[in-house]
Amino acid sequence: MEYLFEILKVTLPAVAVFAAAYLIVKSFLENDQKRRDGEVKKLNQASIIPLRLQAYERIIIFLERVNPSSLVVRVNKNGMNAQQFHLELIKTIKGEYEHNLSQQMYMSAGAWELVKTTKEEIIKLINISSTKVPQENSSNDLAMMIINIASNLDKKLPNDIALTYIKKEISHLF
Repeated sequence: MEYLFEILKVTLPAVAVFAAAYLIVKSFLENDQKRRDGEVKKLNQASIIPLRLQAYERIIIFLERVNPSSLVVRVNKNGMNAQQFHLELIKTIKGEYEHNLSQQMYMSAGAWELVKTTKEEIIKLINISSTKVPQENSSNDLAMMIINIASNLDKKLPNDIALTYIKKEISHLF
């Protein structure tokens, strides 16, 4: 029994010292890992912020380019009939959208959802306008119909709503 007591006298202080050393080293390593993670995050932020800004810039350009007023002026060519113009407008919007698809990676889900909705709503506006103009009429007739319908809407155009949202989001980020 005395032998067991002597072993406990030596073992218990050793276990206590080991436990204290283990906790101190563990705490030190955790703090060091947090510090390194913070540095990595800071470096990542420094490289991601310019990419996010560039994504927002590209989406703002997209939203400006699909504004019905600027879109019809840019796409309309002499000699096109209303049907050709209608198809070219839809093709242009879809092409611009597909060109900017990768930008969603750098944007919030809400902002990207507004961009998608804008594309769909502008296409819907063009399709509705196209039903009001005979297909063989000139492209200018369809262009005027699109501009008239867009200007007579009681609400803001979808691209204006998306632009406002994105500008607000950017101002909150920076």
